Amino acid sequence: MIKSVLKIFGTQNEKIVKNYLKKVKNINALESNYENLSDEELQSAFSTLKEEVQSGVKTLDNVLYESFAITREVSKRVLNLRHYDVQMVGGMVLNDTDIAEMKTGEGKTLVATLAVVLNAMTGKGVHVVTVNDYLAKRDSEEMGVLYKFLGYSVGCITTDVHDEMDRKAQYDSDITYGTNNEYGFDYLRDNMKVRAEEKVQREHNYAIVDEVDSILIDEARTPLIISGPTQRDQNHYTRADEIAKKMERGEKQETKAGEDEVTTGDFIVDEKNRTIVMTEQGLERAQDLFEVENLYNLENAALSHHLDQALKAHYIFEKDVDYVVQNNEIIIVDEFTGRLSEGRRYSEGLHQALEAKEGVEIQEESQTLAEITYQNYFRLYEKLAGMTGTAQTEATEFSQIYNLDVISIPTNVPMARDDKNDLIYNTEREKLDAVVRRVKELNSKGQPVLIGTASIEKSEMIHERLKKEKIPHNILNAKNHAHEAEIVINAGQKGAVTVATNMAGRGVDIKINDEVRSLGGLMILGTERHESRRIDNQLRGRSGRQGDAGESQFFLSLDDNLLRIFGGEKIRNIMNRLGVEEGEYIDSKIVTRSVEKAQKKVENQHYESRKHILEYDDVANHQRKAIYGFRNQLLDPEFDIAAKIKENRAEYIEHLLAEGEIYEGMPEEDYNVEKLAGLIKEELNVEVDHQHF
Repeated sequence: MIKSVLKIFGTQNEKIVKNYLKKVKNINALESNYENLSDEELQSAFSTLKEEVQSGVKTLDNVLYESFAITREVSKRVLNLRHYDVQMVGGMVLNDTDIAEMKTGEGKTLVATLAVVLNAMTGKGVHVVTVNDYLAKRDSEEMGVLYKFLGYSVGCITTDVHDEMDRKAQYDSDITYGTNNEYGFDYLRDNMKVRAEEKVQREHNYAIVDEVDSILIDEARTPLIISGPTQRDQNHYTRADEIAKKMERGEKQETKAGEDEVTTGDFIVDEKNRTIVMTEQGLERAQDLFEVENLYNLENAALSHHLDQALKAHYIFEKDVDYVVQNNEIIIVDEFTGRLSEGRRYSEGLHQALEAKEGVEIQEESQTLAEITYQNYFRLYEKLAGMTGTAQTEATEFSQIYNLDVISIPTNVPMARDDKNDLIYNTEREKLDAVVRRVKELNSKGQPVLIGTASIEKSEMIHERLKKEKIPHNILNAKNHAHEAEIVINAGQKGAVTVATNMAGRGVDIKINDEVRSLGGLMILGTERHESRRIDNQLRGRSGRQGDAGESQFFLSLDDNLLRIFGGEKIRNIMNRLGVEEGEYIDSKIVTRSVEKAQKKVENQHYESRKHILEYDDVANHQRKAIYGFRNQLLDPEFDIAAKIKENRAEYIEHLLAEGEIYEGMPEEDYNVEKLAGLIKEELNVEVDHQHF
């Protein structure tokens, strides 16, 4: 019924796109006008538009058609690329402060130029946000040719720009490219400066966030923190680690309804919530080992905390999954990108617990000097927009948290990739055997294969199996990324077999030739479903770009973390009823839907977690804005500090009198001077003789 209604009336997204396409006709009507202009005439026409906007004669909306048409014409001349009609739609979505969801290979970088050129006309600056330094440099250089033709200055903020004056110059440019980390940390550092002229950022006018789901959703659970060292006893970490090793992992035992919960061992690992729950037996054991009477007494709070972190380090965080050990250091592996997050450290002593676990040098724990969440940083912008290949699954969160609607942009050429149903096996061993058999079969006819894995550990397991079968292949993970560009370029060649973590899932453009197209295109073999459907969709999106042939399929097992923790029981029951034997699999839409249901559970859990973090930071944000606002006033040389002190003093006296219930016009004999003296003592710690009031 719903499908037939949608066929008649169309979806809301289709209506929005249709409306934009009508506007594209107006832009296209201007194309011939600008084609006939010389470079100088084209630049002059644009300069006139910019002057009209800056003088207030016209608004950005008034000049959108002309600006987009000129940008397309300049792109044709300097980049040899003409914006498609659907790319024009994407540009308008970005200008309207929404999210343009565009499939892989549809030219997001070029689309951004339309909204950037238009919004930079105000002279207030435009920030383009990328996920890494490489993309910031590449895009600022490649698209910079177009911007400079139109008279704009272009800056780029990366980790290697150390000089403060140089950073300020990059921000003072009309258009600035940089990573989310650099923008956020510069904001925090600016608000720790003691002179106004030392600040590098200007106002937060307009930002376009590339891979917006990665930055505003995936990274939203990790606040940006500037920290300093603390003086903590390093022995706490090693002692807690030794005690954690002596404790016995337990489990919850099934009980009948109404009966008390029964647990075994010293602690329970809650894999769903990634927490440790101490049992009564465990508490007594820990108290004996620490030689304290009550572990939860205030004076023992640090011991209790360090033990909890040590147990997490041993039983929740896995080497070559959550982190790697390199050069005597613990380096975090980003769960969404699969890349090493060098310089990032877990907080609250967890990183030190991992260092103790792995026997590497334990570095000092730090204290927070300034912090902000990505949610609150990006909400500073007057206008915010984003683009990505995968956003619809998080449309509700984008709308509720950032007031951004997700608009799916049609592909220029229809999608031809064949996304097959998941195959589900009983055990991981059976699944991996099946993956290798399938790779062998595809490799024999020359069809290239990209095998997606969920961790470094799993990618190395597949690597060993392929090596055993003498199947030539490349492996790409956070420990083996030196030849990343070369591996990616060759991944679409005939006969190529590439094993990769999530590193190959985002921002990777794998091209194929006509011979490979005739073989069926690039085959994507996923070996595990990620907790987020978007990450799976990113992996699929490496194949079938711009209407190319391609295939994708996921091979799963009941041993996979997602199914084991979040809902494999239903699938296991189905397999048992069907009598699935060793080496056999089930291939059913019902099962695929069950897997997606498990993913939705996890996504909802993460959403709630991000909401709680934001609710907490919203409280701090009011204080942060007030303090930063007052700091900025103090840094202004024209600010009258004496007048401000006088104003604050008057406000405080009014507050004291109100608290002391002394009001204007009240007879002096009714003043409660004892209460007032008590308030002054309580709030200011100043003794006042009320008899002399």
